[in-house]
Amino acid sequence: MERELRLRLDLGYDGTDFSGWARQPGRRTVQGEIEDALGRVLRLDAPPSLTVAGRTDAGVHARGQVAHVDLPLAALAAASSGRAPVPEDPEQAWGERGAEWLAALTRRLAGVLPLDVRVHAVSVAPEGFDARFSALSRRYGYRVGDAPGGVDPLRRREVLWYARPLDVDLLNAAAARLLGEHDFAAFCRRREGATTIRELQRLDWVRGEDGILLATVVADAFCHSMVRALVGSLLTVGEGRRPVEWPAEVLATAVRDSGVHVAPAHGLTLEEVRYPGPEELARRAAATRRVRTLST
Repeated sequence: MERELRLRLDLGYDGTDFSGWARQPGRRTVQGEIEDALGRVLRLDAPPSLTVAGRTDAGVHARGQVAHVDLPLAALAAASSGRAPVPEDPEQAWGERGAEWLAALTRRLAGVLPLDVRVHAVSVAPEGFDARFSALSRRYGYRVGDAPGGVDPLRRREVLWYARPLDVDLLNAAAARLLGEHDFAAFCRRREGATTIRELQRLDWVRGEDGILLATVVADAFCHSMVRALVGSLLTVGEGRRPVEWPAEVLATAVRDSGVHVAPAHGLTLEEVRYPGPEELARRAAATRRVRTLST
């Protein structure tokens, strides 16, 4: 049987012109662009399939996205050989030139991918690594500008302009009440067979020297639209339209509330995905699969 190698891809993208991460027929997606680029560079009959840490929605950006892909070692050898003969024994050649092959793959991807998606690094995934299920946490940032004159035009794709002034203390007072493990059904779109229980590890706001408000949101995982729904509920508190207790009251109902408006996608960026040490990767993946899938 032909040997396959699991590779980790660290990547980023401007989500403005993408219909989200996941491949969709007739739509431009991040997954589609990278899989097609890999298939082209490696001269595969069909594009390989990527597994991603977090499936971002249309318009959401990423700096610290992580994915994995299983690729035939022979294809890596052939693609990296250039004008040189393809190694007769890819296994032996990998031991001698593996690092060179990965660097070549990174460069070639940069040459064929569109400028709004970049694979920063390609590395061999440790044993047991799963980009999605091995993750300990994901960190998102949501950026909001409330200056009366609007947002710097050069940052318009990553910062939401909010037309009313926002109080950081009110934002943080409301956010603190949402921390911990809860059923976040009130802030999620339900998916059949998936749980909406999540552990919200961090949610706080700071105003930078440039006046931009940054919400940092960290959880073990997020369900669909969760971060943007949380931000949307907090913004109404920050402008003084709702009391600080309101988001926590909505959370306690575990029912989607029509008063919660999902914040626009372009203010949201996936900043970082954290993983345990190599010896814990497989165990973490197995445990996460059990928790994330409801028994039927």
